[in-house]
Amino acid sequence: MIQPTPQNAQIALLGGGCFWCLEAVFDQLQGVSDVVSGYSGGHLPNPGYQQVCNGDTGHAEVVRVSFDPSVISFRDILEVFFAIHDPTTRNRQGNDVGPQYRSVIFYQGEKQREEAQGFIRELDAAGVWSAPIVTEVAPAGEFYPAEDYHQEYFRRNGTQPYCQVVVAPKVAKFRKQFASRLKLL
Repeated sequence: MIQPTPQNAQIALLGGGCFWCLEAVFDQLQGVSDVVSGYSGGHLPNPGYQQVCNGDTGHAEVVRVSFDPSVISFRDILEVFFAIHDPTTRNRQGNDVGPQYRSVIFYQGEKQREEAQGFIRELDAAGVWSAPIVTEVAPAGEFYPAEDYHQEYFRRNGTQPYCQVVVAPKVAKFRKQFASRLKLL
């Protein structure tokens, strides 16, 4: 179920492969009030999953992360984002291939654009990866929530093979690396 966004919340719109992985991680992060899987960055109004999977709508699978900036900053969100996917592969994350799986930050204003571009420059300069970061930084356009069965997918389908092989290891890596930032259950 899609939650209403609190008044003080800011939005981060991020694509880094399959939205199930991103949603499963950001759901557990302190300061995040809601995560919605969906599609953005394309030219077709109200796309469906099958249309996006065909790779010709221009949309990326993304998550809309609502967060409280008094608890977690946009930079903190970016730190987690870049830790949980490979930003050096164009239109691909592991076996998920196509433009719908591209690494992308759809910024919500000039400040987010500057922060995202600056953070990418810092990561490249630090040599965090052996290849340059290819993450697209583009203005946010229309966001279309994915079908209901995609929402909270990992939580509801954790034993499904894709979840066990792809999502669960990313969640485990995140939980270990960012243990101090996990929501208290």
